[in-house]
Amino acid sequence: MSNIAPMPEPRVLLDVDGPVASVSLNRPAKLNGVDIAMLRELVTTARRVREDRSIRAVVLRGEGDAFCAGLDFASVVSSPSTIVRSFVPNPLRGQNLFQHAVWVWRELPVPVVAVVHGHCYGAGLQLATAADFRFTTPDARWSVLEAKWGLVPDMSGTASLRELVGGDVARRLTMTGEVVDGTTAHTLGLVSGVAGDPDVPARELVEAIIARSPDSVAASKALLNRTRHASPRRAFAVERRLQLAMLLAKNTAVARAANVRKEKPAFGERRFGR
Repeated sequence: MSNIAPMPEPRVLLDVDGPVASVSLNRPAKLNGVDIAMLRELVTTARRVREDRSIRAVVLRGEGDAFCAGLDFASVVSSPSTIVRSFVPNPLRGQNLFQHAVWVWRELPVPVVAVVHGHCYGAGLQLATAADFRFTTPDARWSVLEAKWGLVPDMSGTASLRELVGGDVARRLTMTGEVVDGTTAHTLGLVSGVAGDPDVPARELVEAIIARSPDSVAASKALLNRTRHASPRRAFAVERRLQLAMLLAKNTAVARAANVRKEKPAFGERRFGR
């Protein structure tokens, strides 16, 4: 009998099908509760997506009965020294591991679409709101659950939440930890759409996006990210620089030629964005 311990199941799964990457949280027995290992795998998986320039969109989901039930406190607090190391920010990024594992998806040069079912609590909500789009089942449960434990959202949630909902709604959700269903989350502005099978509208959106130049899509995401809190003068400068890059891009020439011929464009790999 072998004494070799079996390899642990990966916390995050990556499946690439043509231009679309499917990324799945993979702790179904724990309702995809986030531990340190998952945080690290979220970062490495995002890095793999970034490096593969053939990928043009990401669909982010959870295996099993939930998208993500939040931080797995029992696992995380079992190693205080690991918490301390993970809490210290990287001086170049200005993000610690908890923040970087979530915000790295917003920083990708391709759009990220979250598909949510079951619980979407705490860390899960912050991950979903860091995506560019969110589709949910009507009965999914959404909550900034940190309030229940006397905490605040600290995995980039303050940046994404204030971008999606009004200040009073952000305060209400953050201060109360109120649990809302998917339909209410949509009414509040947390999600992009609601469907019995949210994978359907997510895939429809992805198909519409990948029909466009991957460079234009990446530049559009960069434009909106970089000008989020910019003055008009700064925003206009960013617009000009990105537009110049697009005017010189090979995929822009492909789009222009295909439109003239009334043909479907055959784009090359994404060249814009690191």
